[in-house]
Amino acid sequence: MLRAVLLLAAAGVSAAFAPAALPVNAGSRAAIARGPRMQQMSEAIPFLEKPKKLDSSMPGYAGFDPLGFSDYYDVKWLQEAEIKHGRICMLAVVGMFHPEIAKLPQFASFSTNPLEAFYQLSFAGWLQIFVFIGICESFSFEKVYYTDKAPGDLGFDPLRLGSNPASRKYYANAEVKNGRLAMIGFGGMLHHALLTKMGPFQQIAEQKFYPTGFAGGF
Repeated sequence: MLRAVLLLAAAGVSAAFAPAALPVNAGSRAAIARGPRMQQMSEAIPFLEKPKKLDSSMPGYAGFDPLGFSDYYDVKWLQEAEIKHGRICMLAVVGMFHPEIAKLPQFASFSTNPLEAFYQLSFAGWLQIFVFIGICESFSFEKVYYTDKAPGDLGFDPLRLGSNPASRKYYANAEVKNGRLAMIGFGGMLHHALLTKMGPFQQIAEQKFYPTGFAGGF
């Protein structure tokens, strides 16, 4: 009997020092039932958070923005810049290997190395290029930033590839992906031209992918 009384007393003392249970409201109970909120992660880089201002409806979307540019800059401006750089690099890739295939008569004496040909162009030729670029920029700037047109939409579609929403979405996505590939490809071609002093086809034919003094070929 004495042992039972002592056990009850000890239990009462321990309960007196135990923390009181806080009241839980309905919302908290629901949150506990659901478990911790899962953070949305990037599809491209699973250990980083998904960019808040990018979504899968954008052409070429991959959830890739490790430096967080979309948090600090206008997303439409970033899209326009990427599409424009992609288009330029697609043309630049063609320009890198075209001199080895064919030349216009007025450029017959130009080098097949695109970097050497760069310095052989006259001032008048460069002036024409910059004037053309300036005109294109003025038209695109007004269309993109002062209208509700989609980034990269200049109203130029002579082959009617975007005649319906499905094909328009497909080609918009394809353009962004090919533009990204062209930016990487042009960078590689330019790098090898700096090292080998050759055009891309000559590099492949002679397998000179490294400068003198390094292991060449495969």
